[in-house]
Amino acid sequence: MRLGIRLQLLFALGALLVLAFVPLFFAVASLTRATMGGVRASSARAIGRAIAGHVAAARVNRSAPELSLLLEAQLGPDGASAIGVYDAAGALVERAGEPEVTAALPASVEAGAEVLRSARTARGGAILVIVPEHAGAPSTTPRAGAAGAAQVGAVAVLVPTDPSTVPAAPLVRIVALYTGVMALALLVFAYIAMTRLVVRPVDALSRAAHRVAGGARDLEAPQAGARELAELGASLALMTGRLRADEESLRAKIAEVERYAADLKRAQERLVRSERLASVGRLSAGLAHEIGNPIAAILGLQELLLAGGLTPAEERDFVERMKRETERIHRILRDLLDFARPAAGDAGEAGEEPSGAVADAVDDVISLVAPQKAFRGVELAREVAPDVPPVPLSHGRLVQVLLNLLLNAADAVPRARGGARVALRASRGADGGARIEVEDNGPGIAEAVRDTLFEPFITTKQVGEGTGLGLAVCRGLVEAAGGSIGVERGEGGGARFVVLLPAAGSREG
Repeated sequence: MRLGIRLQLLFALGALLVLAFVPLFFAVASLTRATMGGVRASSARAIGRAIAGHVAAARVNRSAPELSLLLEAQLGPDGASAIGVYDAAGALVERAGEPEVTAALPASVEAGAEVLRSARTARGGAILVIVPEHAGAPSTTPRAGAAGAAQVGAVAVLVPTDPSTVPAAPLVRIVALYTGVMALALLVFAYIAMTRLVVRPVDALSRAAHRVAGGARDLEAPQAGARELAELGASLALMTGRLRADEESLRAKIAEVERYAADLKRAQERLVRSERLASVGRLSAGLAHEIGNPIAAILGLQELLLAGGLTPAEERDFVERMKRETERIHRILRDLLDFARPAAGDAGEAGEEPSGAVADAVDDVISLVAPQKAFRGVELAREVAPDVPPVPLSHGRLVQVLLNLLLNAADAVPRARGGARVALRASRGADGGARIEVEDNGPGIAEAVRDTLFEPFITTKQVGEGTGLGLAVCRGLVEAAGGSIGVERGEGGGARFVVLLPAAGSREG
């Protein structure tokens, strides 16, 4: 789970406070202990000197029992915990205090030397102060005489330094409490400040952005918060306005492109329809002679019938011949009308399957071109493999593509020399689709027009013999079905047009 900006900043600030206050706390605690230790040492030295002065005076004026009482009176929790009295030779002669504490007193001391050092007793740490008696108050009694200022011994005093007796611990605790309270106060203040100055404006910007993402037209930028956040909100509002304007402009352009696409589609459909009618015109010109012969035969038979003098059997024979010629004409015209009729995709009618069988289209095309004068003397070969799959191109449009390619091939083959050949082949392609070839043994395609052969208004025929739209329409129909069309050199030097179409089910998948 990702932490928010407040917690991240608080953790960063907390780490900074730890790095700043913890060393400071230990420094203050160490300095306090060192200062209190120095004060304690000075106090111990002063206490030792004072006691030494009292003991020096008492040894002159008081007896041993009175001296012991005086030593006991000097003991206390805030003063000395043990006192030792030494003679002039430095030997211990009298001591006062609890036995486990007085055991820390040295058995002898160096005469005339003042000593201040740490010691360890059964009750804890202590400071040992050894003060020669001449450092105390000089004796003024007659017994002291002229030797009152002379050295008569030394006094050793143990002053405890147990932490419970040193007031540094409460001060350290106060410093620690103050540091913790200040750190907590800084964190709380930082949390409140970040919430009001940073987090709330950022949350407001986030909510405004979500509203825009939900469909709001404008981004209502919050005015509260720091200047940078206010400027950020204004920039986001300006950006949102520009994005909305760009969106409206894009919508208008998309609508315009859709209108252009619809117009282009209608123009394409008109072009396909025009090319279909052009192919019908070419077929009609070729069929005129084919229809003229049956009509001439029918007219001749009708004249014989009208002339009379025929037996009933001859009349029946003439009528049957007229019927056969009439059916021949009817069949040719029906095939022509079936091809000229608009396909379902062109006229928007239902009934024509979106996919077509290649073998059926090949048979229909051959039946259309076989009676043509253009194919007289042309060897038309049909090679259709049994495993050719249906293609995602309607039967009518597939017939239109193949018919256009066959008519072009018929125009290109050399009839004058004889041996004109056109082959129409269909097989399964390497990708599982259909491969359709229309090959002729004509002169082939010139290199100058090979790259632009499928462009509109490009033709290799004489002026007035072609529109230059047939191959362009074929390419549009084939590519609309997900296929491709191209031309290559045939085996006999002619042209081989290759149409590659996917299988009917593979395009939807």
